[in-house]
Amino acid sequence: MTDFAFNRAWDHVLGAGHLTLGLMTPLAREPGAPADLARETALAARADALGFAALWTRDVPLIVPQGSTREAAVLDDPFIWLALLAGATRTAALGTAAAVLPLRHPLHVAKAAWSLDRLSGGRFILGVGSGDRPEELAPFGVDTAPELLFRERWHTLAAALSTDEQVRAGLLASTGGYAPTPAPAARIPLLVVGTARQSLQWIAAHADGWATYHREEARQQGRIALWERALAERAGGVPKPFVQSLQLELLADPDAPAQPLELGLRAGRIALLGYLERMAGLGVAHMLVNLQGPRPVEDQVEELGREIVPVLRSGALAQDAEDARR
Repeated sequence: MTDFAFNRAWDHVLGAGHLTLGLMTPLAREPGAPADLARETALAARADALGFAALWTRDVPLIVPQGSTREAAVLDDPFIWLALLAGATRTAALGTAAAVLPLRHPLHVAKAAWSLDRLSGGRFILGVGSGDRPEELAPFGVDTAPELLFRERWHTLAAALSTDEQVRAGLLASTGGYAPTPAPAARIPLLVVGTARQSLQWIAAHADGWATYHREEARQQGRIALWERALAERAGGVPKPFVQSLQLELLADPDAPAQPLELGLRAGRIALLGYLERMAGLGVAHMLVNLQGPRPVEDQVEELGREIVPVLRSGALAQDAEDARR
């Protein structure tokens, strides 16, 4: 039996035919503190009403300081967190970026993904990675190279979430005949986030898409070219989406020029639209935005939703990008 079609999230986020915009949540988290639930659910509902394509969250198993600011993130379990947001939204997809697969049993991940997809009405996207905090490995009893464990658990996870009876039969042979869930009603998109210590050829062959971080535009163009080459070599040329994250400080002055930030930019909305047009032209399917800066996050969400999202949904950037290629 051939795999069924993807769930609702695919066409809404990854296969929309134009660049879509998503938000990393929690949106207004104070450093070192858990998110305010009332504020976050209100922001999620507003983002949903404004037409943002997706709401994402990270997986931080241990509170390990990280990055140039040495911030210690305090985040809820990603699957439970997204279940909360599912209840506050109706249309936006919900995604992990990314569940740390070497630290989670793949059958547990499959159960959580199936449940969240069912509870949200087919709005879930499962992004997985290998983790970027070496300090987490020993406490979770990981004594195998993370890249090897990732591949091993990926295959179990993908089989458990498959809608293909033959693939699932292979899984059941290794689990005594017992599956963690019934077969999903539709395919849950399964993305690799970062490289997960794998080659692009491996990702192209096995994942439904690839999510990576912001780079300077010429470098990102090169990465997209490598991705497309890997798809040609290992996926039979089947197009698979390229997703990019973006640290963004949206300035109140709409005419403010773009300035670089670590893994992103600071800009007014006119410069941001120009940037998004160029990224659409390069082939970015979805932009995962992590809002930054002192400006109230509510104001940034509102401006993006009123001034940027409608342009994206109209397909105007996609048409401009096509015209430029000609």
